[in-house]
Amino acid sequence: MRSARNFFDRPADEQRALLEESWCDSCGKADLGIVAPAEFGEDGKVYIEGKCPRCGTHVSTEIVEIENDEKS
Repeated sequence: MRSARNFFDRPADEQRALLEESWCDSCGKADLGIVAPAEFGEDGKVYIEGKCPRCGTHVSTEIVEIENDEKS
């Protein structure tokens, strides 16, 4: 089941980094950004979706959280 999340609750630098790392299938280009981002969770995964700023096509990117498990 899809559940809405608030993308804008993330720190500004994290938002910027997540929006920069995108892919548009229609343009065939990476890192064009995402316009009007919306974040949601589904099946234990987190996604950002919106529109490509270049062509306006719907884009969706999975957010992969990297855990830092450094143990001394």
